[in-house]
Amino acid sequence: MFRDGARKSMWQAEAKRFENLPTQDQLFDVAIVGGGITGVSTAYRLQLIGLKCILLEANNIGFGTTGGTTAHLNDFFDTTYKEAISKFGLENAKLLAQAGKEAINIVHSNVFRHAINCDFEYKNAHLFAVDDDQVKQLDDIVDGANQVGYEMNYIDQIDFPIPFKKAVLIPKQAQFHPLKYIKGLTEAYIQAGGMVVENCMVESHVEEHAGVVLKTSLGDINAKHAVYATHTPPGISILHFTTAPYRSYAIAFSLKNENYPNTLGYDLYDPYHYYRTHEIDGKQLLIAGGEDHKTGHSEDTGSCFAELENYCRSHFDVDTVEYAWSSQYFEPADGLPSIGVLPSSDGRIFVATGFRGNGMTFGTLSSAIIYDLIIDGENPYAKLFNPKRFKPTAGFTSFVKENATVVSDFIKDKISIERIQSLAEINEGEAKVVKYEGDSYAIYAEQNGQLHVLKSTCPHAKCEVRWNNAELSWDCPCHGSRFNINGRILTGPATSGLEKLNEELQGKKN
Repeated sequence: MFRDGARKSMWQAEAKRFENLPTQDQLFDVAIVGGGITGVSTAYRLQLIGLKCILLEANNIGFGTTGGTTAHLNDFFDTTYKEAISKFGLENAKLLAQAGKEAINIVHSNVFRHAINCDFEYKNAHLFAVDDDQVKQLDDIVDGANQVGYEMNYIDQIDFPIPFKKAVLIPKQAQFHPLKYIKGLTEAYIQAGGMVVENCMVESHVEEHAGVVLKTSLGDINAKHAVYATHTPPGISILHFTTAPYRSYAIAFSLKNENYPNTLGYDLYDPYHYYRTHEIDGKQLLIAGGEDHKTGHSEDTGSCFAELENYCRSHFDVDTVEYAWSSQYFEPADGLPSIGVLPSSDGRIFVATGFRGNGMTFGTLSSAIIYDLIIDGENPYAKLFNPKRFKPTAGFTSFVKENATVVSDFIKDKISIERIQSLAEINEGEAKVVKYEGDSYAIYAEQNGQLHVLKSTCPHAKCEVRWNNAELSWDCPCHGSRFNINGRILTGPATSGLEKLNEELQGKKN
């Protein structure tokens, strides 16, 4: 499927394999781990000035969140400027607004410089309130934007057939085809001398005085610096307790009346719905997203697609749903991403994570910040997004809420795993975590009765996985690691798969 789920996203037909194997005794200036927009953008930027870079991807370029995004490029964020002023002060909120504009400019510059055919377009955005509570929220958002000098203008009409009470227009946002973009950027990176290695799992690292040794499934990689562009790095670190994994759902559908909106759209529900159009294979489609929830915390992930589709059908003249897929992102405890030196590092290892729903923007911005930190040791945004910055005063309530859930998942799953008497109680097409001779296993039965039996404990932090019936995956509710029905890793921070049950217990049910 070339992505981290069983459902096809509307972008993945553009996935391309890059095979460029390393020589083990080479010393690289920078090793970048992760082949999404963050890793590709960072590798490209560093390689372009003559550094010797290697890009390591556990699967294929665009396999993860970049292949499942809806590809909005915003410089207004899920963390509003009003919230940023309250938590970080007015000057930092102004810096946040400046950072967003720089990120969109970087994408546009890359597209223009390399003539990347990725459907990049500047778009206006409509942000609208549908009830009185949302009106108050919208007014607060506009007030915060005014304070930082960010343009939002009240309007009387929106480009969507959705009843609303108040709305604003936000100019010069953008959209693009994410896989066409990173494919073009990867090709430019390779042309500049960069190296790409796919199907290479980075399992751990050792930081030394002279550099970093990355332990990978293909052997050791030596570099002066390393960048983890993987949401969260391997191992257990503070980042696993200041960010929380979430899933978001998207559908793309045609309209009977052909009345496609020409703007980006967002309501103010929690979780909010978001909209845009895109042409794929000559066919115009409307993309809608929403129904977000914490990873591993929905009893029926398939129902999230149904809820999203039903909501869209109640407002739009839906013809055919062409695509339906989900993707993962990470929520930071204090509302801002972590971009900079890895908290456990002495200064040679960098990380970028916690982008909320603004991954394309912050992933791009990360390339500029990490570039400056490696080359010059400083960047105007480094302090604002410092991974070591976490202060309970800024995000303590959210921190406690997220990690109370994580602690609950560590403990509760150990004592409330569903107990059944035999494997025969699993029906075809069903998945369960079960007890078998005193141990716990994750079991999925295919329609033909073939059983896939795995140890149910995530190897990252020993939490029990849960079934995701929408993407046919086992998801860890603690830190977001995900595995397919055979136990293979789909999403880190785990670096090894779920352990398979002894071969003699595999096979079809009796």
